[in-house]
Formats: sequence, C-alpha cells, structure tokens
Amino acid sequence: MNPQEQTNQQQQNQSMMQEAPAVMTGKDLNYINDMMAWNLTAAKKAHSFAQSCQDPEIKQAIDQAGQMHQRHYEQFLQLLTNQNQPPTYQ
Repeated sequence: MNPQEQTNQQQQNQSMMQEAPAVMTGKDLNYINDMMAWNLTAAKKAHSFAQSCQDPEIKQAIDQAGQMHQRHYEQFLQLLTNQNQPPTYQ
C-alpha cells in the first residue's frame, strides 16, 4: 500500500468512528467496575468523614463531595441497567 492509500485509509477510519461501538469488551467492563468501585469508596469515606467533622462548613463541603461521588456511581449503574438492548461482549 503506497503512502497516499494509507492516508486515505486512515481518513476513512477516522470519519467512520463518530460514535462509540455498541460492543463492550472485558477491558471496558474492568474500567467501569474500577470507576464504580472508586466512586462508591469515595462516597462512603466522605460520609464517614462528614459524620466525624465538627466544623459545619467543612462537614457540608465533605458531604457535597460524597453526594457527587454517589451520583457518579448511580449514573454508571443507570448506564449499565437502562440499555434498550443488552451490550455485546467480546
């Protein structure tokens, strides 16, 4: 394949990938699992730290951070459970 054909092939490949594929690999699932675990752990730790905090402003800031992590966890869970079609795994 000459350099011009390679360039054309690369441009076609780039233009085709406008959306993520409807395939979830084992590696994708591992990444999602890790992200969910990190967010759940952060939410639990923030809740625990907020409960032991005496300063109301700091307690509120920690609590808000924990709620953010809990929302992120729930968003991942919703993405995985609200699919119209089950994902294809490779």
